[in-house]
Amino acid sequence: MADSPSTHEATGSEGQQRKSTPPAFWRFKIALSTILTIKVILELAVTFGYPNALVDELQGASDSALLMVMVMEGRGQIHPTDISPLLGALEDTGHHGIATDVRAWSLEYLDIIPGNEQKPKKSLELSSFGRFKIALSTALREQTIQNLGAIFDYPRALMDEIRNAKNSALLMTMHMEERGQIQPADISPLLTALKDLRLHGVASDVEGQFNEHLRITGKMAAFIEELKETCHTLYDKIQPIPYIKEKLYSVDKVFIEVGIEYCDSRGSWKTLSSYRGIFSVAKGTSRIQVIEGDPGYGKSTLALQLVYDWCNEVSDSPFCKPDILIFLNLRQLGGITSIIDAIEQFLLPRDSSVKRLDVEHLLNDRDIRILVIFDAYDEYPDQHIGDTFVTQILEEKMLRHVDVLLTTRSSCIPPACGSRTGRFRLTGFDEGAREQYVRKAVTGDDEEVQRILEQLNTNPILRDICQAPLFSVMYAHVAHEEEEFHNVRSVTGFFEYMIDCFHSHAQNKVSGGKRKQLQMFADNHHALDKLAFDSLTGANQQLLWDKKVVIKKFGAEFYGLYTDIGILVEEEVINRSRGAKRAQSIQYRTEVHFYHKLFCEWFAACHLAKRVTSFQALFRNFCKRVNPYDLQFVYRFACGINPAAAKRIINLVQKKPDGDKFAVLCALEQEENTEDVLSTVRDLVLRDVYIRENDTRLLQRTTVQLLELASQKEVPIKCIDLDRTFETVDKELKNIVLKSGVVLRPIVSLQSLNIRMETATVSGQDLIGIFGFVGQCSNLMRLSFDGCVLPLSIPTELIDDSLITRDVKVSCCPDNNVLLNLRSGKLESKTNLPGEVRIQNSDTAASLASKIMQLMVASADHATVTEYIVTFDDTTSSMILKLGISPPGASPPGASSVKKLEVTESGHISEDRFVQVLACVKALEDINEVVFHGCILPVSISTERIDHSLITRNVKVSCCADNKVEFNLRSGKLKNNTELPDDVCIRSSDTEAEQASTIMQLMVASADKIPVTCLTLGGCIEEFDVTTSNMVLTSGLSLPGVSSVMKLKVTESGNMSEDQCLQVLAFVKECRDMNKVSFDGCVLPVSIPTERIDHSLITRNVKVSCCPDNNVLFNLRSGKLESTPELPDNVWIRSSDTVAEQASTIMQLMVASADKNPITEVSLVRSFSSAGSDGLSLVLNSGLCLPWLSSLQKLWIGPEWGREVTVDEWTGILNYAKHSQLLKRLWIADCLLPWLDNNPNLANTRVVWDPECYDGIYTLQSGRWQHEDGHVLTRGAYADLVTKFREFWRDSDWQKQRRAERE
Repeated sequence: MADSPSTHEATGSEGQQRKSTPPAFWRFKIALSTILTIKVILELAVTFGYPNALVDELQGASDSALLMVMVMEGRGQIHPTDISPLLGALEDTGHHGIATDVRAWSLEYLDIIPGNEQKPKKSLELSSFGRFKIALSTALREQTIQNLGAIFDYPRALMDEIRNAKNSALLMTMHMEERGQIQPADISPLLTALKDLRLHGVASDVEGQFNEHLRITGKMAAFIEELKETCHTLYDKIQPIPYIKEKLYSVDKVFIEVGIEYCDSRGSWKTLSSYRGIFSVAKGTSRIQVIEGDPGYGKSTLALQLVYDWCNEVSDSPFCKPDILIFLNLRQLGGITSIIDAIEQFLLPRDSSVKRLDVEHLLNDRDIRILVIFDAYDEYPDQHIGDTFVTQILEEKMLRHVDVLLTTRSSCIPPACGSRTGRFRLTGFDEGAREQYVRKAVTGDDEEVQRILEQLNTNPILRDICQAPLFSVMYAHVAHEEEEFHNVRSVTGFFEYMIDCFHSHAQNKVSGGKRKQLQMFADNHHALDKLAFDSLTGANQQLLWDKKVVIKKFGAEFYGLYTDIGILVEEEVINRSRGAKRAQSIQYRTEVHFYHKLFCEWFAACHLAKRVTSFQALFRNFCKRVNPYDLQFVYRFACGINPAAAKRIINLVQKKPDGDKFAVLCALEQEENTEDVLSTVRDLVLRDVYIRENDTRLLQRTTVQLLELASQKEVPIKCIDLDRTFETVDKELKNIVLKSGVVLRPIVSLQSLNIRMETATVSGQDLIGIFGFVGQCSNLMRLSFDGCVLPLSIPTELIDDSLITRDVKVSCCPDNNVLLNLRSGKLESKTNLPGEVRIQNSDTAASLASKIMQLMVASADHATVTEYIVTFDDTTSSMILKLGISPPGASPPGASSVKKLEVTESGHISEDRFVQVLACVKALEDINEVVFHGCILPVSISTERIDHSLITRNVKVSCCADNKVEFNLRSGKLKNNTELPDDVCIRSSDTEAEQASTIMQLMVASADKIPVTCLTLGGCIEEFDVTTSNMVLTSGLSLPGVSSVMKLKVTESGNMSEDQCLQVLAFVKECRDMNKVSFDGCVLPVSIPTERIDHSLITRNVKVSCCPDNNVLFNLRSGKLESTPELPDNVWIRSSDTVAEQASTIMQLMVASADKNPITEVSLVRSFSSAGSDGLSLVLNSGLCLPWLSSLQKLWIGPEWGREVTVDEWTGILNYAKHSQLLKRLWIADCLLPWLDNNPNLANTRVVWDPECYDGIYTLQSGRWQHEDGHVLTRGAYADLVTKFREFWRDSDWQKQRRAERE
């Protein structure tokens, strides 16, 4: 055989063999596979955005590291010329040590100079070829691998390495690729070798899989190319201002990052530095992300920038990572019933080579990373229809493996987006972004840039309006053309001026009668108004119209003007008949839409403003159909266009939830201070007026303007509530300055002021400044604070006398428990404190501040601090709590009478932290007892760091509520008050306080060298922390190595990974006296590479038993499981077996399989629970997994009596049987199997089904069930069998449950 032509053709010279992958890169990949633990692999998979199915496959693989290396190569994350994606992911996940090693290997093996990497283009071929290699490895059996090695003339040492590998087929596949026998474009050497071995069936299967790889690669490449061509036309024709058509921009030439925030797990909005952090912030949450923002805030522009990043493979953008990106503008999708229809109609060209079925296959391929961008959900015509394909995707009823990013207005979040959905919101342009845009897209001339910006900044209202990027962009371009920009005082005035500029631009190009005609069209646009109004207020928003219909409605000349100036925009779309073939049915039509939805709202507002006073029925219907927050600019524009309409509109919106804020915006659209405006203002200030932190600067300034107007007209203002907006006070002008920079001047007619802060301490200087502001508000009688701590006292000479004369009341908290007496300048508590004051994590800021101030002015016997202390400030003698509030220590005279302090913290208390708490105790001179709960104190600290006064005062420090451990301040050491039992247990069911107490008792025993017979960890292990050499428990507490423990018993459930076992052994290494480890209730890996096992454990002769009956041991020298008893001919795993018994049986089977000892039969007696579709394992009722067994000959599965097996479960069972290569018979009984038109055949396995309902048995023949009497089971006969089966098993628990669920 070695001399045959086919053999020479398959092998070739050594130089020819190694042309697909450099040998150095091969060595790098092998080195890399030795350092990747399962934890690192899973974190990398999440960071790279691998589909869930691939993550599951990696987790369940027998050699996860080798498979991960193949996958990373296939996806371009490692490459002979660039490994920066892998290095970046390792750094992002905190694996800096591994990143350092990998970087060193890249220099050693690949000679990559950091910073000079050659970025490879994303390889679709590699991605698909990677899947082919994985499929190939499942087809190669052991004998086939040995024969191929002989044909390819592999060295004996190499064949020994492959034979002994955990996954010899996977390693063989990698070697064949490295030696050129399989390549992305050619596997003919492998096919020739298989045919020489007369393995024609295997060769046929492999060739079919390779052809599928080639087909997918070709179709996917064509599909992506066509998507990119379409996307290029979307992002490459940006018009910053509608009428400038002679100059179109690519989105990257005009895109400026807007402010962006994300909603954290607590519902708080936090700043995000860049849109490129969206995926990293959203990691681990839902695959659906929502980007929300007000109208004109740049949502669609951001979406197009993401498309640009993908199309151009912008390397530092996470949006270049998806293999396929689908961008769909939801405005266009009215009536579209499937995503494939949408892709065909709007993304593929007329002559597309990609068939509909190809698109469907690609979308459903879980190995392909797909990102779907749904733009402008608020414009989606079918958003109120319950079951569209968009809704199904958002509800994760279809395409669950696909990532989705949706943009929408803040007022129009889809109901399908639940609490797990990642949420981001755009906050607009700041001054820096505005300047950046002018320089990037308008002019590079410094003087002109300054002129445009100065003109903007001299008009505060205009500046606030231009927080919206759309308005800022339009202003910048118009201001560049106009010497003087119109002095606008409202959004209505701004928008009206913009549209006038558009028309003027068109009129300047013509003269005479044509000019008059254009002016007439500019002034009279009633038909356009009605079209816009009807489109927004119909049952479904309709924002697209057929061009012919629009021309017929408006006339060609009117239509021509509004398309010329860019207010109306044309786009060409496919008009395809449903169900017809592409070539036969393609027709194109032109559709028309507004340049931006805000323009549609403007013209709709024109229609509403003219009719709101005379057509009351129209207005009532409009209000019923349209939520003001969905179309806020329709209302606001209408108020500005027609002051007579404003009163009616404002009365309406005030009745809505949170309507006052909206009413303020509507009121200020009326630029003249008419009586109507004043009447509106009177209505608004009858209630509390809020200025909130999340209000836009424009809304804050507008609110202040209304308040000043009310004050000028002597309208009483009930209350102003500064909700987390207070920044400071201008003491000279006595003005309050808000965080946004907006200034609130003294309001003469103001009656009450509330300042709400989020956990802060008000300084004496700020309080005096606030008093100065209040002194100028001559009618203000009440000042209140919420969520902040005031000073205990303030010098009376600094308090404005007018406040005392007017008898202004100063309340320090909403419950009025604490007041500030202006005559004495001191805090006063209105209520007596209870015997115990509890400061805890669930306290609101207001409640916390109230308790702290009461402690400052009163006395208590017992103060409890729960999860709050962060540090102690020596200069102020204050505890600094997590919420940022400082309760003073020694300085307040009343607080020193606290007798007992309880501190509930989680985790380990450092020596410094412990000393800080003691410093606080020293400041509170009457404390004689301190109790710590749920935390672990240091085993000892230097007595020099303990203040001697605490010893003199005989302060007792207990380390847990049960008083089992205390800290002796004289010795500086922990002390056990009780003896430890022989078996010390830490269980997952223990409270955190109980676990902490046990850990400290163990630490004391270790420090005092007191022997501990056994330590049991019952289901509480999380991981081993290599940096601290501690075992981290599921509670978050850390268990340090306990040198005096002699035996460790680990009680865990489930299958333990190699890394988990090594983590336990790493902990054992830290326990120097430990010589025995036992595992109970879990399944260990059949082997671990000996190089990963610490040699000191072998030297110490540590014994590892894997089950209580000692039937299975783990030999640390060989790194393998060893089974002591021989297996019986029929191994039973029953549902009644304990978890430990099942685990013992499974490991005995694994050992037999690994040693290639025949396993005659395994019977799962009522213990089968489920099967994964990949067939890698069967899940038992205990939760343990029975992996596939290569030497298994017969398998009997008897699920629960009367159970009806699902399609996925049956598929998983069949795939499991396929993996068990020597399986001769699969027998499944006492259950109902699902109907399949064509069951998969198992070549060498007889499949028998016995429903056990007096119907006989069935055997699988050519994909169909054949009864023992010879007849084939038809669909009709199967329906009869279902009825018979359910009747026979009606009293079984499973059937009773089925009927109960149906009822």
